[in-house]
Amino acid sequence: MREDTIYAPASAIGGAIAVLRISGPKAGETARILSADITKTPRELRFVRVLDGTETVDDSMAVFFPAPHSYTGENMVEIDCHGGGQTVQHILALLSRLGFRPAEGGEFTRRAFLNGKMDLSQAEAVMDVITAGAQQSLKAAMQQLHGSVSREVASIESLLLDALSGIDAAVDYPEEAEADAYAALPEQLLAAHSRMERLLADGRRGRVLRDGMQVVILGRPNVGKSSLLNALLGQERAIVTSAAGTTRDVLDERTSIRGVPVRLLDTAGIRDAADEVERIGVTRAWKALETADIVLVLVDSSMPLAPEDRALIDETAGMTRIVVKNKSDLPCCCKLPDQIEAAAVAVSAKMGTGLEALSERILALAGPSRADAAGITNERHLHALERARLAVDSAMMAGELDCTATDIRSALHFLGEITGTDVDDAVIDRIFSRFCVGK
Repeated sequence: MREDTIYAPASAIGGAIAVLRISGPKAGETARILSADITKTPRELRFVRVLDGTETVDDSMAVFFPAPHSYTGENMVEIDCHGGGQTVQHILALLSRLGFRPAEGGEFTRRAFLNGKMDLSQAEAVMDVITAGAQQSLKAAMQQLHGSVSREVASIESLLLDALSGIDAAVDYPEEAEADAYAALPEQLLAAHSRMERLLADGRRGRVLRDGMQVVILGRPNVGKSSLLNALLGQERAIVTSAAGTTRDVLDERTSIRGVPVRLLDTAGIRDAADEVERIGVTRAWKALETADIVLVLVDSSMPLAPEDRALIDETAGMTRIVVKNKSDLPCCCKLPDQIEAAAVAVSAKMGTGLEALSERILALAGPSRADAAGITNERHLHALERARLAVDSAMMAGELDCTATDIRSALHFLGEITGTDVDDAVIDRIFSRFCVGK
């Protein structure tokens, strides 16, 4: 436990109710500014008056959580007071007079981690729960907060530790255990490798639950890109006119598809532009493709396929792409190559038809199969897991037991970076630096 006691608002100031948190060895002394000794009735939410001497500051509710049965693992108090700024600031000043200090960003969760109430992956999930931008994002974050990543990592660590213990036995007792160690190693390492491969495959797709799927709408001018953006958003965000080249820059909007967060990027029409501003817009459109999870190449189905359309289809052939035939409410005059035609999706952005099928195709190509399949969505976790997999690859190819053991220990180190059992203080500082105060 830390020696100092900290406090902070855990909710926004200015609403009807504000929640104030106090954590540390002297948190129970908060009773000195309350009309009742809440330490005598732990875990019981009680009506109290907050007092400044004999003056009543506020009518509130308060609860005391004794260590270690609290969020931080320390003595904790929560005060639910009225949320007006003057009220909150007065109570915070009283807490300061008790000798408590204001908490730093993320310090409550950091103490929970340091006191063993959660591992590092669960601590990071706290912030993911707070910042979740869509339903499935929240579901995935809650699963990680409840230990889904921890359990997956522990299962892999168990396989590697079994292999390592077999090697150690073979080194100590070569005549009795060496043959058994060599016999068991391939199966143990392959099982660990397979689990990591599955997690990485799910995680690469599941990353969109945390960071959002980036979908770039690409096409020549006046094929309906902005109309499609508006239709997918369900609101008028992009200016739509009959004049070609209305969109001059990348328009970035957020929405969700089946609860999965999506960033939709409407780009400038791709053509040889004479106007300098439009040329910059076209350049930015191509730049957006570099980080796209999926590209929607839009063509006007009411017109014959133009050379610009063909060029875009050819240039995006190696990308995760959907060719979208817009204006399907009009007679079709656009003939695509047979293979592309078979996979194309017909929509009418104006009438709102075909959008359901397009959304389904987007999720099928770039979204997670289901939220619970994406056990790892954090880029830091995926990077550590990838390094652990490479270490196991090396272990599988090593011929000598001591080399295999070194590679296995390296893999265990990288797995420990995920849960925090083997991680540098600098990494911990960086993780909690993005937390807000009170969390």
